[in-house]
Amino acid sequence: MSDPASPPPEPTAPHGELVIRTIAMPADANANGDIFGGWLMSQMDLGAAIVAKNISRSRVTTVAVDGMVFHNPVYVGDIVNCHATLLKVGRTSMRVDIEAWVQRGKDGTLLKVTEGIFTYVAIDENGRPHPVHREHA
Repeated sequence: MSDPASPPPEPTAPHGELVIRTIAMPADANANGDIFGGWLMSQMDLGAAIVAKNISRSRVTTVAVDGMVFHNPVYVGDIVNCHATLLKVGRTSMRVDIEAWVQRGKDGTLLKVTEGIFTYVAIDENGRPHPVHREHA
């Protein structure tokens, strides 16, 4: 039996659909060679937006980001993978959990960097919220 006060074990594999894969480049790094958190967050926003756009079949806009914690740095040359899972569809909104992982080193070791929950609202051509597309049975 494990100690209830100990943290849960680190996940060893991503959850969800692979929605973005890119390489962290020098232009996205600070003077120490670490990738800016804002750059990583924008990649995650793009990936989660792909899920929301495909579900709503319309334009979407980001309205909230919840619970982002950076567990590990991203370095120049890391391959960044974003995996998304649709959590909830409301009348006009969608919540998407997105994890960012890196493939690092010559062996391509996978390491979880961060995750967050992004909320999107489906919008029409005038930028007004509208109901998320629903399949009719």
